[in-house]
Amino acid sequence: MCGIWALFGMETHTSVHSNTSFSRIAHRGPDAWRIEFDQKVKNSVVGFHRLEIVDCLYGMQPMKLHQYPHLTLLCNGEIYNCKRVKEQFGFNYETNCDVEAILHLFATGGIEHCARNLDGVFVFCIVDSKNNQVYLARDPYGVRPMFRLFTKNGILGICSEAKGLIDLSKELNGVTWKLEPFPPGHFEEYKIQDDGKATLVTSKQYYVIGEKPYFKPVVPYESLSEKDVHDNIRTLLTAAVKKRLMADRRIGCMLSGGLDSSLVAALLVKLAKEANLPYKIQSFAIGMGDSPDIVAARKVAEHIGTEHHEVSFTPEDVISVLDKVIFHLETPDITTVRASVGMYLISRYIKQHTDTTVVFSGEGADEVAQGYIYFRDAPSPDEAHKDSLRLLNDIYLFDGLRADRTTSAHSLELRVPFLDLQFTNYYLGLPATMRQPQGGVEKHLLRSAFDSTDLLPKSILWRHKEAFSDGVASEKKSLFKVIQELVDDRLGDEALEKAPSKYPHCTPSTKESLYYRDMFEKDFPNQGHFVPYFWMPKWIDVKDPSARFISHYAANKN
Repeated sequence: MCGIWALFGMETHTSVHSNTSFSRIAHRGPDAWRIEFDQKVKNSVVGFHRLEIVDCLYGMQPMKLHQYPHLTLLCNGEIYNCKRVKEQFGFNYETNCDVEAILHLFATGGIEHCARNLDGVFVFCIVDSKNNQVYLARDPYGVRPMFRLFTKNGILGICSEAKGLIDLSKELNGVTWKLEPFPPGHFEEYKIQDDGKATLVTSKQYYVIGEKPYFKPVVPYESLSEKDVHDNIRTLLTAAVKKRLMADRRIGCMLSGGLDSSLVAALLVKLAKEANLPYKIQSFAIGMGDSPDIVAARKVAEHIGTEHHEVSFTPEDVISVLDKVIFHLETPDITTVRASVGMYLISRYIKQHTDTTVVFSGEGADEVAQGYIYFRDAPSPDEAHKDSLRLLNDIYLFDGLRADRTTSAHSLELRVPFLDLQFTNYYLGLPATMRQPQGGVEKHLLRSAFDSTDLLPKSILWRHKEAFSDGVASEKKSLFKVIQELVDDRLGDEALEKAPSKYPHCTPSTKESLYYRDMFEKDFPNQGHFVPYFWMPKWIDVKDPSARFISHYAANKN
C-alpha cells in the first residue's frame, strides 16, 4: 500500500503542491516520499509516498530502469506473478521489486498486454517521455484505489485518494472539471501535447468480471462432481492466500469470527508455518461489550493458534472518530460508514500497538459466494448470479473502499484473497444453482468445501451471517443505534426537510444519512456522484441496510 500522485498540463511548482495536494495522502506511505519533474514532458510532475513492503532497498518510486530510460512508473500495488512473468517472457529484472514486471510487460507489448498479464492488485501511471504519452490502469476489482481529475482544457491529475486532488479545483479558474474514481479493469492512454495539455486517446475495459484471466497458468477444472468442486475451491483459495504472503514486513489478520475472515486466518496460519515465517501470526478482533464477534473470534484464535488481540470500544470512541472516518472514506454511503467505524478503530490499534504492517481480511466473499442474507430471497439462481456480478463490479465503491481507506488511514496494507482472479473466475463459473443458499444457509457451497477439514470449528464454519457493523456491536444495541443517537443530538428535524433541495442526488432520507452527507460535503463539495446509489439489500422491503431489519436475520438470532 502506497500513495501515487501525478499532474499534467498545469504549470506547477514543488513548493506549492508538495505541501498541499501531494501531502494529503502521506498516510498511505510514511516511510519515504519523492516528487519529480520530467523536463522532457512539459508541465508534468509525479509523486510517490512509500510504505515499504517488498524490496525495501530498491523499491522506491518513481521507478526507472536502465533498459527503458524513457519510461517512468508510479504504482500502488502488488504483482503476485512477477516471478512467473520473468520466466515466461525472459525478462532481465534489475530489482527485487514486484512492480518492475509492469515496465517490462509494457515496454515489450503495450498497455493492454501489460494489464491483462498481471496477476495482482494495482493502480499505475506510466509516463513515456519519448512519445509524450501517459498510461493509466487499475486492477479488475479496484482493490487499489485511484481517482482521476480531468478538465476540458487538458489538465489531468491522478491520485490514490480524492483528497489529493480536490484542492486543485481552486486553481482551475472556472474551467469545467470532473473528479471521479478511475474504473476498475480499465486502462487509458493520453497524449501530452506540445503545450503540456493532455488529450484522451483511448479508454478501454481489459477485463470483464467472471472471465478467465489472461495470464498463465489457467488451470482447467472440468469436473462438476461435488468432491472435485470442493477440492478445487479449497485449492484455489489456499493458493490465493499463499501468493499474498509476499512481504518483507510482518503479516497479521483481521478476525471477526465470521466465516470469511476465519477461513482466511486459518489458511494464513497454516501457510505461514509451512513457509517458516519467523514470527507468530497476530489476529485482531474488535467489539463492544458482549459483541458476538469478540466471542467467536476468540474461539477461532484458540483453534488456529494466533497471537490474538482483542479491542473493546465504546459509544464515546464512535463519537470521537466518526467525522475522521467519513473524511478518510470519501463517501457518505450509510452502510459503508457504519461498517468502517470498527475497522478504523482496530486499524488504529494495530498501528499503535503492534509491528504488523500487512493485514489479511475476508472482504469479497459475500459478493463472490452470495453471502448476504438477502440472497435467500433471490427470485431465481440466475438473478442471484447477476447480483453477484453487480456487487463485484461495484465493490470498489463500497466494501472494497472501506477496506482500503480504514487501513491505509493508519499506514497498513490490506490483502483480500477472496478477490483473487483465479478463485473468483472458477467460483463464478460454477452452475448458479450450486452457488445459491441451501436450506436457508448462505455461502453453503463455500462452507461445504471446508466441512471435511479441521481447519475451523464446525460452529464457526456454519455460523450465521453477521453484518460487520452489527457483529462488533452489543447484542442489546447495534452500532447504527449508537450513531443515530449521536446524530439526533446534532441535527434538527428541519435539516432533514431541506435535504431534497440541498442534495438532489442520493438524497438522504434519515438524519444519520444527512449527517454523513454534510460531513462528506465539507471536504468534497459537490462530489456526491462518488456514490452512484446507496447500498441496500435487494428483493426485500426494508428501509435500512442493516441486516437486523431482515426477517431471516431475526429468525436466526432467535
